[in-house]
Amino acid sequence: MTELDVAGQVVELVRRLAGPDAQAEVAVTRHDLALTRFANSFIHQNVAESGVSVRLRLHVDGRTAAGGGSLVDADGLHALVERTVAAARLCPPDPAWPGLTPPTAVRSSGLLDEDTAYAEPAARADRVRAFVDAVGGLEAAGYCRTSYRSGAFANSAGHTAQGRTTEAAMDGIARAGGADGVARLCADRLSDLDGAALGARAAGKARAAADPVELPPGRYEVVLEPAAVGDLLQNFSWYGFNGKRYAERQSFAEPGTAQFDPAVTLVDDPLHASALPYDLEGTARRALTLVEAGVTRAVAHDRRSGAEVGTGSTGHGMVGASTFGPIPRNLRLLAAAGPDGGADGTPGAVAVGAVADGDTAALVAGMERGLLVSDFWYTRVLDPKSLVITGLTRNGVWLVEDGVPTRAVRDFRFTESYPRALAPGAVLGLGRRPVRQPDRLDGVWWEAPALRLAAWNFTGGASG
Repeated sequence: MTELDVAGQVVELVRRLAGPDAQAEVAVTRHDLALTRFANSFIHQNVAESGVSVRLRLHVDGRTAAGGGSLVDADGLHALVERTVAAARLCPPDPAWPGLTPPTAVRSSGLLDEDTAYAEPAARADRVRAFVDAVGGLEAAGYCRTSYRSGAFANSAGHTAQGRTTEAAMDGIARAGGADGVARLCADRLSDLDGAALGARAAGKARAAADPVELPPGRYEVVLEPAAVGDLLQNFSWYGFNGKRYAERQSFAEPGTAQFDPAVTLVDDPLHASALPYDLEGTARRALTLVEAGVTRAVAHDRRSGAEVGTGSTGHGMVGASTFGPIPRNLRLLAAAGPDGGADGTPGAVAVGAVADGDTAALVAGMERGLLVSDFWYTRVLDPKSLVITGLTRNGVWLVEDGVPTRAVRDFRFTESYPRALAPGAVLGLGRRPVRQPDRLDGVWWEAPALRLAAWNFTGGASG
């Protein structure tokens, strides 16, 4: 029985058990996820799971409830509908119910790689071995994962949608005398992951990060590598371009206003890679330009938040959207135009070390004095409205003098408003080759090139 068959059965059960006037939407997803972990330069875990999830949301007698399950036999589906109908009777009235997605065309992304969908453990282990061999005796740790999703949607208004997609990702560190170097990449195909190239990059950065010096806190010009830029995009998604937060005036976003440097164009682009072509409400997903040449253009909406502001859904219905809000989950910072543009994650090679690719080298070369930052972590929001974030650097920071990294630097704590850091006049350079960064959640990714900024506010040492 296909996912679409299951969704159709649930819709029919709702009509029988809750009456012909009940409105129902059903999303059925099969997910196969396999993960190979390594630590101390050895594979220590290989896990794989396959499961089907069924999510039902219904609106009956003016009340709305949702339920989910993983049993797709007749008894399991019947129990799901019964308990969701019972829950709806106990819910308060829902006058803001936005209705169901009407029948519309949903274009498939076509991003399915059979070798990735059905990858054997040995295929992931080969990439782990290549990573470990490339670090040249340093300690290595990380993971390689492959993922396959197939899904279908149906509602009682007659709308249906289907899709399939694959994803592969690798994230690893190399350690030299307490200093770590990192390399990450997310791709549509497992064959796009080069374990040796990623391992060599991580090892070079780890060796270059040895014997760090301590610098005083302050505002420094910075070059942020793609891993660090990924944290900016993640927080912009969760707190800035969230339609519910915007409606509640808890977001910095002001559509029509030049809030960013003209070099900044941000697009949520789910069909670019690794995403089903419809959202949890069955709305077709599409590219949504959030910032165009520095001007904020839009925020993400599901049907409910879109109805509240009179714009409609942008295809961002998701679990938890009614409480936290709808968010972009595939955000891209578009690279600078030029002949070297691309999205393969393999920028032109240079001598492996603090600067491991040509994109970063070009941005660093223009700095008189500043910092090269590999990565951010443990970032937390201090003020959602202005998106002031505090966090730590990790996996390598270097002092740059006259265009050359001269010394490794101890990690900093920073406190910075992310929109202010990218405000008009603050972006001094943008790389030409974006790198897709994997998120902890499968199917969520951030894609960006390296970024040079006029100032970043470092407030103290990492232990402070």
